[in-house]
Amino acid sequence: MPSKKIHKVLIAGRGEIAVRVMRTLKKLSINSVAIYADNDADTLHRRMADEARPLGNGQLKDTYLNIQKIIDAALDTGADAIHPGYGFLSESPELAEACANNNIIFIGPDADTMRLMGNKIAAREFAKSHGIPVTTGVTGTMDDIMKQADKLPYPVLIKAAAGGGGKGMHIVRSKDDLRDELEKASREAQKYFGDGEVYVEKYVENPRHIEVQVLADHYGNVIHLYERECSVQRRYQKIIEESPSPTLTPEKRHAICETAVSLCKAVGYKNAGTVEFLVDKDLNFYFLEMNTRIQVEHPVTEQRTGIDIVEEQIRIARGKEMGWTQDMIQDKGHAIECRVYAEDAENNFLPAAGEVTLYHEPQMRGVRIDSSIDGPCTISDSYDPMIAKLICFGKTREEAIEITRRALKEYIVQTEKTNIPYLQSIIDNQDFTNNKIDTSYCGKHQEELVETMRQTRENIKKEDVAALFLFHDFNNRQNTANVWNSIGYWRFQMSLNVTVMESHNDSNPQTMKVQINRLSSTNLECVINGKPYSVMLSQNGEVQKVIINGRTEPVFVSQTPHHDYCVHLRGLDFICHRDDQLNDMKDYSHTDVVGDDMKFFSPMPGNVMKINVKEGDEVHYGTILCIVEAMKMENNIVAKGDAKVLKINVKEGEKVDTKTVLIELGI
Repeated sequence: MPSKKIHKVLIAGRGEIAVRVMRTLKKLSINSVAIYADNDADTLHRRMADEARPLGNGQLKDTYLNIQKIIDAALDTGADAIHPGYGFLSESPELAEACANNNIIFIGPDADTMRLMGNKIAAREFAKSHGIPVTTGVTGTMDDIMKQADKLPYPVLIKAAAGGGGKGMHIVRSKDDLRDELEKASREAQKYFGDGEVYVEKYVENPRHIEVQVLADHYGNVIHLYERECSVQRRYQKIIEESPSPTLTPEKRHAICETAVSLCKAVGYKNAGTVEFLVDKDLNFYFLEMNTRIQVEHPVTEQRTGIDIVEEQIRIARGKEMGWTQDMIQDKGHAIECRVYAEDAENNFLPAAGEVTLYHEPQMRGVRIDSSIDGPCTISDSYDPMIAKLICFGKTREEAIEITRRALKEYIVQTEKTNIPYLQSIIDNQDFTNNKIDTSYCGKHQEELVETMRQTRENIKKEDVAALFLFHDFNNRQNTANVWNSIGYWRFQMSLNVTVMESHNDSNPQTMKVQINRLSSTNLECVINGKPYSVMLSQNGEVQKVIINGRTEPVFVSQTPHHDYCVHLRGLDFICHRDDQLNDMKDYSHTDVVGDDMKFFSPMPGNVMKINVKEGDEVHYGTILCIVEAMKMENNIVAKGDAKVLKINVKEGEKVDTKTVLIELGI
């Protein structure tokens, strides 16, 4: 195959992976083109690109899933190639074909391979025909599957044939629930992948999820870059990955990696891909699927092997032979990746779109951040709520865990909610550190992990938070040009109240009486709830450090959209305000999933996916009135008791916000 030149690459995606690809392009002196929807006009991936092309407004099908718009953007900018990233059209054979038809290099496998391996049903059959073990399963239409409902090996797992990322996956433990779950899975699959086909397979209890990274060129060379363990998942979505797997023996590692290579050779695979397996308690492994794209968790493999996978993707797409052979691949150290999401882990991982008011990445050895943001910004509710990936590398798993623990405490993303405290509780959990994990780990440990988060918060004295907030607030005011702030105001306001909350939804805020005794630009002496506090500036700069009653603490404070302040202390965020200042203390109680007893609201802006009732219907406790999809998650709006549907105020497909009354009930 003749070598081709690539001078400019369009990235057919957004967010973190677009930024990641651009970094390699800059290293290779290749220009980048970003595409962006209207609500992404001020995002990092758009600002970082050498060029950017708008996709307009509308639903995903009108923007990031619109192949013609993407091809037009590539042609208009003179892009030689398209990198599909992950998500969206990354596994679309139609995009690969459109590239070929327009003389654009597609940085990925060919359309036929994507079509075969991208369909889980076809991929399973192909793997099985080549002697690779698979779990037993049933394919066909919904009616075909229902006809075999009595014969299925319960529990079973429903999957989207064209899917990934946990979308369309549902465990079914009895045939009574099968039809409802099939309908839900098919609906999700149609929305996220444009294909409602699903299949059913035997659910392996307590499995490990282990995958193998592969690279293959156009000259028959296929290598593996070892394996990753991705067993820590919530709602079938990976949140912590590591490499190497702490589970596999050397013999099993060799066997699973060679199996992945043999599958790639059999299918004639080219470019980067990932072969995924389920591993049972006896270390028997079963082919799960193949992802014909770069994975979210590819950095742990890069840290372990030292290979830039995106660079190899580009090299292979150019028609060059791989720069690596199997015996050149080094296997050293241990890497752990944590996915950082804007979501509420204590509220069923509800996505938490909103304003990021302060962003600070940890600066330490062995830490890499792949992020979609670089400072204050808005997290859109239109996309997956992942903000960034924290990747930590050490000589051993124990060292990698310790670096991860420290890095999470210094990773500051001040917004309404993130899962950073949840990630901290996992890293600190003994079952995780002792490798007692499987894909059900998060579900089984949810109460314990949430309780750890609560205990950690309770162990932080709210008076400490108040003291740090006041030091920041006073200095902020004294550094302004307002004479009333810098001189007169504080001479007559020596006593005040400070309220500290765990979040804007905190039902038990703590208000403290404060007496100011001494104040300067470097020192604050006060009494809070009868206890003396001394706060002194220790270090100024990007990270301000203070000495509070003899302890050195970094200070991370930002103003929220509600005009109060967010204070970060020892890995946790708290909301603070002074009672002598007016604040927009918005009441969020109406955003509960079920609202009050008779009026029902969406927990966040989203789209009405399905309405299950009509006006006049009698409903009972637990009846699902409607389903609202927000940030890739379906939210069931559920009745609290026996009632009658009086009014339905929305239609299926309608976009709603948290103030929209969806359905009204009456007695």
